[in-house]
Amino acid sequence: MARNTPLAHYRNIGISAHIDAGKTTTTEGILYRTGLKHKIGAVHEGETTTDWMAQERERGITIVSAAVSCFWKDRQINIIDTPGHIDFTVEVERSLRVLDGAVVVFDGKMGVESQSETVWRQADKYNVPRICFINKLDRTGASFERSYQSIINRLTKNAVRFQIPIGEEENMEGVIDLLKMKAYYFEGNMGNTVVEKDIPDNLKADAEKYHALLIEKIAENDDTMMMEYLDGKMDFPIDDLKAVARRATIAGKLVPVFAGTALKNKGVQLVLDAVVDYLPSPLDIPKPKGINPETGADVTREVA
Repeated sequence: MARNTPLAHYRNIGISAHIDAGKTTTTEGILYRTGLKHKIGAVHEGETTTDWMAQERERGITIVSAAVSCFWKDRQINIIDTPGHIDFTVEVERSLRVLDGAVVVFDGKMGVESQSETVWRQADKYNVPRICFINKLDRTGASFERSYQSIINRLTKNAVRFQIPIGEEENMEGVIDLLKMKAYYFEGNMGNTVVEKDIPDNLKADAEKYHALLIEKIAENDDTMMMEYLDGKMDFPIDDLKAVARRATIAGKLVPVFAGTALKNKGVQLVLDAVVDYLPSPLDIPKPKGINPETGADVTREVA
């Protein structure tokens, strides 16, 4: 069968997390937002797409990895939803061996948890580029900054805020895009309508501080941009910043961090944009290598 989607427009990604961080709900939010579902299935009610086994629906956990495809902005996104429970970590390992990129989901209240670290080490082992999604920021006790700092302290110093939330817990309204310096709200039925507004006055100082840190972190990954940055330039074109950030993310030198709540569909749309903008296509990663079982010789396969 002929392929309609160019290879450069594919994104083969995994959704990984500690159990109960909202990984499967994030997958549901992606399927809902891309039009494959008319509602976000509830894990506790056994309504999710990727938890298809009777045992998964009964227990409300993911046991085996499941794959599903959707489209976003002319890109085909092939998603593998992986287990979060430590007992099924071999499924995560199997998935990461074939993934081009990953979205690692964190509970906004708990931050980095034990299986978060296991998943991260597995992704390091296979050099899988990642973005982070700090989820459940509408829950009591949630803190974006505390969760972000746990990523910095326990996983990687390359994590950088690409967003900060507008409010937290019951006051979580939207997110601020630190690259575009705009506020985004999710209005209408299940947050379907993304509305761009100016940054609220009470968050302007934080946004400007974190915007400057983001520009510095991106500029560090491009010699020309860094020289201009050291000369005092800050107003780089957005497309240039995205291009450098994409290369750095694929190289594992940058890990973009995003915010939201998947269950209420706040922020999922922007995570999808990030998958398209920063995670690799099959053409952006090294060609797969293996061993010829008959000769023992190393073999490299062309991506096709």
